[in-house]
Parts: sequence; structure tokens; C-alpha cells
Amino acid sequence: MSAMARFKPKHFLWEVEGKVAKIRLDRPERKNPLTFDSYAELRDTFRDLVYADDVDAVVFLPNGGNFCSGGDVHDIIGPLVKMDMKQLLAFTRMTGDFVKAMLNCGKPIISAVDGVAVGAGAIIAMASDIRIATREAKTAFLFTRVGLAGCDMGACAILPRIIGQGRAAELLYTGRTMSATEGERWGFYNRLVEPAALEADALDMAVRIVSGPTFAHGITKTQLNQEWSMGLDQAIEAEAQAQAICMQTGDFERAYKAFVAKEKPVFEGN
Repeated sequence: MSAMARFKPKHFLWEVEGKVAKIRLDRPERKNPLTFDSYAELRDTFRDLVYADDVDAVVFLPNGGNFCSGGDVHDIIGPLVKMDMKQLLAFTRMTGDFVKAMLNCGKPIISAVDGVAVGAGAIIAMASDIRIATREAKTAFLFTRVGLAGCDMGACAILPRIIGQGRAAELLYTGRTMSATEGERWGFYNRLVEPAALEADALDMAVRIVSGPTFAHGITKTQLNQEWSMGLDQAIEAEAQAQAICMQTGDFERAYKAFVAKEKPVFEGN
């Protein structure tokens, strides 16, 4: 296992409070676009989180009133039009690997969205486990508006599972902005809060999660992702095996003893 509380990334802001890691993209003057370097460093960070024993949840936060404006027009899109196919495929695989790393990191991820969350910014929110937003949040999968397909970084697989096939198709074909009210009604956003309460609300959710049985949370995240491609019989058997594993943890026994003693259980993540 490894420690990440003292991790110092070069291309985004990182802070660990308790066992909750907070990430903010750090280009607020341009609504926090991603670059080649920040994509790669985020991918590597979430890969490393698999082995981190001092982080049990991650919260993506806005910076300067915006979440993320997607790939930087000058630093990413400009160079992409000059690349050959091999280079382009290396880039699109790298961005996809970032989403895979988020899905496979074993830690619940919360996105707290304010202002702009478009392109890859919308993808980061989509690939999170829980999404909280302000009414000012504007979310767009705008790939078609720059001449690309809507099938970017897993959008055609993940978005329909969150909001339904028809709604996802509309957003991915048109690239139009989904309002925060639509996002909440469609199930993309778990809830809407006032801007002043956004960070505290998201962090409160993260703290409640990390106070629970964190080993079991990792199992839950794994099953949520893996069962997409399973039949019902496979899924039920996978959950039987997963739950049997959790029944061998100390947290399961701690919960039982606390119940008998009429006390609140104190979980230790093992």
C-alpha cells in the first residue's frame, strides 16, 4: 500500500483532508481546461489511488466558479489537427485510460459541479459515482460541435445508463447544454444546492462515505462497474461471492457487536 496525502501534482491542485482527497483543476482564468499533461497526471493519480491506504474517497471541486471547460483549444485541439493516426489513437486511448482509472480506482468519487462542465469536464462528472451541482451548472457533451463523434471517453456506454438512451442520444448528437434542472430531473445530478453550500455538501457526503466500511465500498464500486456486462444470473453470483468476502472483514463483526451493544459501529476499513 502507499500514502498519497503528501502527493504534490504539477498540473492540478490536490489536498487530502482526513481520508478525503480534493482535486481542483487549476486554470480558473480559462475555466479550467485540460492539457496533455493534466490528462496524463490525472490518469496516473487514479491508477495510484488503487494502492493508497490514506485516501478512501475523492471529490472533484470547481475552481473560480467553474468545473472544467474540456480540452484546451490551443494546447490540445490545435496540436491534434497536425497529428497522424498513430499519434491520435495514442491520445484518445490515454484519455480513455483516465476514465478507466476513475472507474477502477476502488474509491468512491464525487463531482461537485458549478459553472461550466463541458467536453472532458462533463466526462469527469459522468465517470464519478455521485454528482452534486448548483443551478448555475451547465453541462455539455459538445464533441459534435467540434466535428467529432459523441462517442468519447466512454460517453456512449456510461451516459445512457445514467439518463437513458434517448436523452443521451439527444445530448451526444446535438452537443447542446443540459441545464442543471434537466440534469437533476434526468438523474445525472443527485441533487442541486446553492453555490455557497456546494463544497461543504460534497465534502459532507464524502466524510459520511469514508466513515463507513471502506473495504466494502470498494467492493460495491467494483460490482457497480463489472455488472454492466453481466447477465442477471452472473450478477447475482458475483454479488454472492463479493458479499461472502465482506462477511470475513472485521467491519462486519464490528457492526454486529455494535448492534448487540446498541452502539454506533466504528468501521476501520478492514
